[in-house]
Amino acid sequence: MSCLKFILGYSDEDTVKLDFDQLPFSKVRYWASKALKHFKLHGFIILKSSKNCYHVVFDKTVSWAENMSVVAWVALLSHNKGLMKYLLMQCIKKCSTLGVSSKKEKPFPRVVYRFGNQSENIKEFLKNRKLITKIKTKYAEKA
Repeated sequence: MSCLKFILGYSDEDTVKLDFDQLPFSKVRYWASKALKHFKLHGFIILKSSKNCYHVVFDKTVSWAENMSVVAWVALLSHNKGLMKYLLMQCIKKCSTLGVSSKKEKPFPRVVYRFGNQSENIKEFLKNRKLITKIKTKYAEKA
């Protein structure tokens, strides 16, 4: 019998999210701060998903076009291939998604840094992330 494995994520169109692979924390914080200032995104959180892999979620609600503009701007200026791949995938799906559950042997992504406002999209993201992790944990207990 095979064991069913799945990864749960958070998707929407109006929250700017970045997915950095193979980039140290200091560089992730640098690019998040730069995007925050350039696009006036109010605040952000950084989540660590594994060694040198981070997710960034911004607080301000934006249009889909502005969302992808921010991601493209950071991807092009940072030369991060993982972020460029993320950008292309989000454009194909027409919504942006970050995984919020554990993946293989990796733990759940955890918040490692907060900056600025956290009362709009970040609050919603964290509320849904908590719900998703609760569902995943209950499913794992029953399996």
